[in-house]
Amino acid sequence: MFSFANPEALYLLLIIPALLGLYLLARLARRNKIKRYGNPDILKEQMPDVSDYKPWIKISLQLLAVMLIVIVIARPRALGNSKAETVNVQGIEVMVALDVSNSMLASSTDDPEGVSRLQKSKLILEKLIDKLGNDKVGLIVFAGDAYTQIPITADFVSAKMFLGNINPSMVPTQGTAIGAAIKMASNSFTADDKLQKAIIVITDGENHEDDAVGAAKEAHDKGIQINVLGVGDSKGGPIPLGNGKYMKDDSGNMVISRPDEKMAKEIADAGKGIYVSANNNDALNVLDARLKELSKSNIQKTVFSPNDEQFPVFAWIALFLLVVDIFVLDRKISWLKNINFFSK
Repeated sequence: MFSFANPEALYLLLIIPALLGLYLLARLARRNKIKRYGNPDILKEQMPDVSDYKPWIKISLQLLAVMLIVIVIARPRALGNSKAETVNVQGIEVMVALDVSNSMLASSTDDPEGVSRLQKSKLILEKLIDKLGNDKVGLIVFAGDAYTQIPITADFVSAKMFLGNINPSMVPTQGTAIGAAIKMASNSFTADDKLQKAIIVITDGENHEDDAVGAAKEAHDKGIQINVLGVGDSKGGPIPLGNGKYMKDDSGNMVISRPDEKMAKEIADAGKGIYVSANNNDALNVLDARLKELSKSNIQKTVFSPNDEQFPVFAWIALFLLVVDIFVLDRKISWLKNINFFSK
């Protein structure tokens, strides 16, 4: 029997019947085009190398490979004699509040075409997760509202998988409500008072919606440390909309988004944490060192032995099928063309 680390990924299997449907439509369109030229039976004799069966073999290999890739993403685990083991480790809980407002699409450097603030934030966050070790991590995304993206977990693999899909469209209400994100993060920790807890707010600091400083003070009163990672160049930059266009105000002037470092520092000070600029090459190490100052407590962590993870088997099979598909051509096999298997 199997369990899946990411069972929601199995919904991607719905792609397979959709792809099959598109293939059938393409075959039907091909058949109709041939009929326009004449009798298909006569035209078939003019195309001796065209195989009736090879295309079906190829699409079968491709769909099977897609199915296996989806299973790999879902990370199957064997539930035979080997079971998940719960162990006690020393760690803390960290909730990350990531700003996904439109201003985070602006360049993180003084080059308008540079890496966006959001992309840089995700790269730093991915590296930070690798440094957390036995800690637990959760993720909240916010703009005008805040939403829990990943509840507090020790499954760093799943947490990192979600990072690639994060974008401003995840939060329909635009704006920057840092206070709401801090309040939601404060309520997202486990109820264990012995555990040390920290919130990392990753933002350009442009807060337009609420009292972020007050929310940071309330979180600190609960024993939660607030750290802020500021992204963006101090000169500011335009907000890209795609296709070479940039956001403009009601007067038709280009909107320039400037990071509010003063606000970010006030939030960190209220939460008795630190403010670090992402432009600092040592920002990640400084932030990690600050987290390590928090005392570690016992955390229960579910551990699977390497033998429990079955996705490599499916990955190798999928790779084999894709390689076979490369060498399977649509035309007939030359040395079989003159053989009639059904003659007496």
